Amino acid sequence: MAKFILVAGLALLLNAHLGSAYNLVCYFSNWAQYRPGPGHFTPDDIDPCLCTHLIYAFAGMQNNEITTIEWNDVEFYKAFNGLKNRNSKLKTLLAIGGWNFGSASEERHCEDIHLFYMYVSETNFKYACLVLQEIREAFEKEAKENNKPRLMITAAVAAGVSNIEAGYEIRELSQYLDQIHVMTYDLNGSWDGFTGENSSLYKYSTDTGSNAYFNVEYAMNSWKNNGVPAEKLIVGFPEYGHNFLLSNPSNNGIGAPTSGAGPAGPYTREAGFWAYYEICSFLRNGATEVWDASREVPYAYKGNEWVGYDNVRSFDVKTQWLKQNNFGGAMIWAIDLDDFTGLFCGQGKFPLTSTLNKALGVSTSCTTPDVPPEPVTSPPGSRSRRHNGCGCSGGCGFCAGKPDGLYPVAYDRHAFWHCSNGISYLKYCPDCLVFDPSCNCCNWP
Repeated sequence: MAKFILVAGLALLLNAHLGSAYNLVCYFSNWAQYRPGPGHFTPDDIDPCLCTHLIYAFAGMQNNEITTIEWNDVEFYKAFNGLKNRNSKLKTLLAIGGWNFGSASEERHCEDIHLFYMYVSETNFKYACLVLQEIREAFEKEAKENNKPRLMITAAVAAGVSNIEAGYEIRELSQYLDQIHVMTYDLNGSWDGFTGENSSLYKYSTDTGSNAYFNVEYAMNSWKNNGVPAEKLIVGFPEYGHNFLLSNPSNNGIGAPTSGAGPAGPYTREAGFWAYYEICSFLRNGATEVWDASREVPYAYKGNEWVGYDNVRSFDVKTQWLKQNNFGGAMIWAIDLDDFTGLFCGQGKFPLTSTLNKALGVSTSCTTPDVPPEPVTSPPGSRSRRHNGCGCSGGCGFCAGKPDGLYPVAYDRHAFWHCSNGISYLKYCPDCLVFDPSCNCCNWP
């Protein structure tokens, strides 16, 4: 099954690499607001100076009209678009999920964000091209009639394209798209029954058959060799990893047998999936990290737990490879999975996204906010209360002289101190969870 995410936004893509014209496309997931404690993330937590494009995921489609999914999406839309007040070059887009495409006369439901999303099988590839052509023509007409920039159209496509036999469909597809985002991740996972990297840059010498296809180099070259201009192709970068349970803890290399998905992280709460900051906690708690030199990515293990992921080093290596091959830029899933608080990895805030920003030489027009955003917010429905300065219920001096980080509260195991620049913030874990100093997270008691 080939996947496509069709994106439309009030922006024109400049493909010519004048100076540094690489694109850094960053997804934000609107369900990140429900993660507990320091995993909680909203549009206010986004650094608008890091990315060239921000994509809000997801909205819905009903009766050919865009619909919200979360109860506070409209409020979040405003905050999301408001990030452009700090970065005049930023482009914001809205991801719309669903099978119903709507007609080509779709109106601009949002002033600056718009996206279409669908799944297409290879048997419907030609139909997809016809739909794209119709949308492109409608957008060009609408832009001319309203004297506005044409809506941008991009697609996020599956990394595995070996099932597409004829290249002319890909060439036809690309002529209607401004960018093609290749989802070069989820290349291995617990569904395989053996350990494997989430997003290997290269194949290993022993990789044969279909296993030789599950790497970034193969996927990107497949799309390029089938007729897509390299500057239109955006390489996918995951800010998360897939974890496994080893069948035998002493057999902990690539390809080791596994018995299932690894345990859910305390913040993302999904078996077989850890955000980058959750992986940093795993490393800090004694896991052994191994650099897989043949694939240019790391993995780590401890006991019967194993995780394949990306880090700052692999992001830098992949970016240099991207530039050497003249691809158009990078796309991340997702900015809320990076260590956005800087509390977990010891690499500052947004270390993965910042690595891409620096390596690609992304140019922004950013201004300093009038009031710095507070370090962390708490999810709706939790017991969390924010306390600043001396409003911290008798503990206003707790963080004085302490390094930034999270600390237990002696008199309440459901609470924790968040220290930032010497200021004390008293936070509470969601109901039924307690603060666990071993992982600096809210955990089951």
